[in-house]
Amino acid sequence: MTFKAIGFPARYVQGPGALAALGPLMAEFGGKAAAVLAGDNARAASGEQTRQSLERAGRGVRFFRFQGECSEDGIAAYARQAQGADTVIALGGGKVIDTGKGVARALNAMLFIVPTIASTDAPTSRAIVMHDDSGCVTGVIRMSRNPDAVVVDTDIVARAPLKFFAAGIGDALSKKFEVEQCHRTGARNFFGTPCPPVALLFADRCYATIAEFGEAACKRIQSAGKPDETVERVVEATVLFSGLGFEGGGLSMAHALSRGLGAHPKIGAALHGEVIAFGTIAQLLAEERPSGEVRAHADLTRRLGLPVTLAQLGAPSVSGAELEEIARLALEAPYVVNISPRADQARIVAILRAADALGRSVLESGA
Repeated sequence: MTFKAIGFPARYVQGPGALAALGPLMAEFGGKAAAVLAGDNARAASGEQTRQSLERAGRGVRFFRFQGECSEDGIAAYARQAQGADTVIALGGGKVIDTGKGVARALNAMLFIVPTIASTDAPTSRAIVMHDDSGCVTGVIRMSRNPDAVVVDTDIVARAPLKFFAAGIGDALSKKFEVEQCHRTGARNFFGTPCPPVALLFADRCYATIAEFGEAACKRIQSAGKPDETVERVVEATVLFSGLGFEGGGLSMAHALSRGLGAHPKIGAALHGEVIAFGTIAQLLAEERPSGEVRAHADLTRRLGLPVTLAQLGAPSVSGAELEEIARLALEAPYVVNISPRADQARIVAILRAADALGRSVLESGA
């Protein structure tokens, strides 16, 4: 028997008004000077609250405007500008978060993550998804440790457009199936060890929570823009459970397919979680699960307002050559092998066609 590993943020704080804890947390952790990386929307939504929380705790703060992609050049540029900061605070969505991770890594600084949208499970992990200037994924690098603190203010998250909240659900729904496949195939997780049982628990609880509370939470976001218990439960699932599950358990076909789907010129504009939502349906078909089980999952995906067809992802017509290119790029992802039975290019093309056909059927019956 070999050893197993999983990682956790040193502190996780979630709830209405949680941003007020940011300054006291930084003081508790010994930070004195913060470099806050934020895009325009994130700064407008929560920049002043962030500044007030830090200054009330006697912490120095400088803001840096995030633009572009999480790339090597971008990280290097922000790291030069942020010299002297002992704490990096990433305020925003996935690419801001990953860039903040890269800057903290370059400066050997503490890292605080403050997501302003619950669109991915990036906040809790030490993984940094790198992109080129066109937005295509080029690889993943890792910090030596998970973030020092993750602060999720659900007042802020609930005010963001429903599209982002739903995308976080789409990203999270895959983890139950991806982690199960990694466990069954003996794949290594993001710490280089087999999947520990606790990662399976996180991934399973993630799916069960979304299945129970997801629809009500989406309705609450859409109607009120304020958190309630359903929103809190779903955010905990999409940010915490999903993040701990994938990093400790591993990834499989759904995320491998995102490499190819995300590179398609018409699908590239879709959010990561929207792409993963469709990719998860394809993975269940690749696993050769019972048709009723796959259809039930696809219908849940539809009810949560997530894409179940290629057309909903922005590509109403995809040629055979385009499907082959999507499959070819998916096969370049390291975790494409973490599935049984294995899939080659021809089988991935067939699976994508079958997933699209199933999605169209589910849409018709749902309507």
